[in-house]
Amino acid sequence: MAGHSKWANTKHRKAAQDAKKGKIFTRLIREITVAARSGADPESNSRLRTAIHMALNHNMTKDTIERAIKRGIGAEDGNQLEQVRYEGYGPGGVAVIVDCFTDNRTRTVGEVRHAFNKNGGNLGTDGSVAYLFKEQGVLQFAASLSEDVLMNAALDAGAEDIIRNDDQTFLVLTSPQNFNTVLQDLATKDLQALSAEVTMLPSTYVPLSGELAEKFFKMMDALEDLDDVQNVYANASIEENS
Repeated sequence: MAGHSKWANTKHRKAAQDAKKGKIFTRLIREITVAARSGADPESNSRLRTAIHMALNHNMTKDTIERAIKRGIGAEDGNQLEQVRYEGYGPGGVAVIVDCFTDNRTRTVGEVRHAFNKNGGNLGTDGSVAYLFKEQGVLQFAASLSEDVLMNAALDAGAEDIIRNDDQTFLVLTSPQNFNTVLQDLATKDLQALSAEVTMLPSTYVPLSGELAEKFFKMMDALEDLDDVQNVYANASIEENS
């Protein structure tokens, strides 16, 4: 079992921001639509299967999910969204990855660059910070669970590692390919995840507090407010009193 992680406190704030802004449904629908272009059957399309799981976890109706899949299958060539990624640095040297869906790269990169520059950051080149992150399936479990029971069940299901968060909850880490298998296997053993997603997990964290933390929050808000932005990942560790 690996050491403690700063993931939870940063993740909780991002989830609260998504809910406050009402963007989570829009982002989930876009992800389902784009994922469906690789195949409408979630059994053979792991990205779509993960997107549907996330949508159901946020109480999206099956009708809404089906409409998003149909849009993905029948999207017209002239109106297709393209997935693009931007990398840069925020206040205090925090590494930031911004994933977008766009039909106009020029517009999107201009808006993303403005959000960085206006808030003490700068847009970098491809690969400038990606090496600091790893794509992982991340399942969070309650602190009240038995560590031994969770660890044994998770490893038997094919998980890669177990980490305890600073808030004492547990993270079960999987490869993106094994995410759904591990999630479903643990659920059959009455081990229900508090949250579960495929995300970009930092390998190291940059501590921020005070004015730098405030600047970082403003930059994150500016990025997440952009219509084309799907997800923003950062390796900031924010002190609780910031």
